[in-house]
Amino acid sequence: MLLKLEKITDKIIDFVGLITAILLLLMILNVAYDVVMRYAFHNSSIAMQELEWHIFAVTMLYGTGYALRYNAHVRVDFLYDKFSPKTKALVNIFGTIFFLLPLALLVIYGSYEFVMDSYTTNEISEDPGGLAMRWLIKAQIPFAFIFLIFCAFNFLIKNINIYRGLESEPKEEVDL
Repeated sequence: MLLKLEKITDKIIDFVGLITAILLLLMILNVAYDVVMRYAFHNSSIAMQELEWHIFAVTMLYGTGYALRYNAHVRVDFLYDKFSPKTKALVNIFGTIFFLLPLALLVIYGSYEFVMDSYTTNEISEDPGGLAMRWLIKAQIPFAFIFLIFCAFNFLIKNINIYRGLESEPKEEVDL
């Protein structure tokens, strides 16, 4: 049952990763457009520049969960690499439960008022010609950390399966 649940959550995470990759491509096109407009036509748009930062923020926020799914997150590898697969699984389970999940819950809790203040005041960019509805980008903070918790449960399931011997150590690491 855990293997089936892991496969389903893997597909959901990969779908979000695909959306993030598409956003990254759109950001590249946005930056290219902005550079051409600025240097070739001496015309620049504050809204396009802000959109670059907003898309960048979204790709980084949601990319953390995707990186966790592919075991591409940061850790102290010089110790971790020497461990057996079962010990690695225990370290991953412990780290996820006692470090990742509490931090994600803390960020979700801490960002709620931040987002609600922005929403209730209908916050807009301070720059003339900037983007309106700033609360939309700020709302991505708790949503991305909810997604990270979802990815953490996927990571827990994967490591429980490894610990139980139902699955071999992940070989699908991605260089990010």
